[in-house]
Amino acid sequence: MKYHSRVRLGSLFLTLILFIVVSPSHAQDNYEIQVYGSEATPKNVTMVEIHSNFTIDGSKTVINGVAPTNHAEHETLEITHGWTDWFETGFYVFTSIQPGDGQGDGGWNWVGDHIRPRFTAPESWHLPVGLSISQEIGYQRRKFSEDSWNYELRPIIDKKLGPWYFSFNPAFDRALHGLNTGRGWEFSPNVKVSYDFTKKITGGFEYYGALGPVSNVDPISQQSQQIFPTIDLNLSPNWEFNFGAGVDVTNSGDHLIVKCIIGRRFSWGHKPSATQK
Repeated sequence: MKYHSRVRLGSLFLTLILFIVVSPSHAQDNYEIQVYGSEATPKNVTMVEIHSNFTIDGSKTVINGVAPTNHAEHETLEITHGWTDWFETGFYVFTSIQPGDGQGDGGWNWVGDHIRPRFTAPESWHLPVGLSISQEIGYQRRKFSEDSWNYELRPIIDKKLGPWYFSFNPAFDRALHGLNTGRGWEFSPNVKVSYDFTKKITGGFEYYGALGPVSNVDPISQQSQQIFPTIDLNLSPNWEFNFGAGVDVTNSGDHLIVKCIIGRRFSWGHKPSATQK
């Protein structure tokens, strides 16, 4: 690609990011606990993932109209399709299995749906780091969230250095309808650091923060800061496996969570390659 073409594409990508920022979410709410890598799902490849998250020690009473999370199992179906090598769209179905209180409030519940378009900087730009920008907008039932509609803007920056992998997701969330619409943009940084112990086993740490409004960060006692030791198994280019157990080191209602992600790639005329998400 010629230099002037790269400059025009780079200007277009930057303009897109700026447009999104000035357009009108909250933390992932323990339905989809994942730090994203910059690499997009390849063209004509569909990724199907099941996110299973169990709250061992969580909130035990209804808070601001939201159901307790203690001993709740969250199951999320994520389907992502690559339309080009630089653009994908993800769709989520959130569900929750509540333990019940003997009054008929338990069982499997539909929580809501989200859609997530994502643009990735092409390899032809030869950037020193991986770079992409993700948007996510969706609805959650009021019983399971203080806000029924949320929007998230998530820049993604990552880098592979030998056996080491680093990913930084400085996400910005905004409630579009609900109790927190007046809080404006909130900052929810996510970080992943991992090391390839073998070709098939990768260990590391993931960090998930919810720090409050960008203009006036919450006191530490009101923030959420979760740390997950994790294991990734690289058994096949077609499969993804991630497991972790996380603790909240601040005063969040969800103190201990275990999570597991199992994913399968389906190619439609395209041979998949191993990716790090």
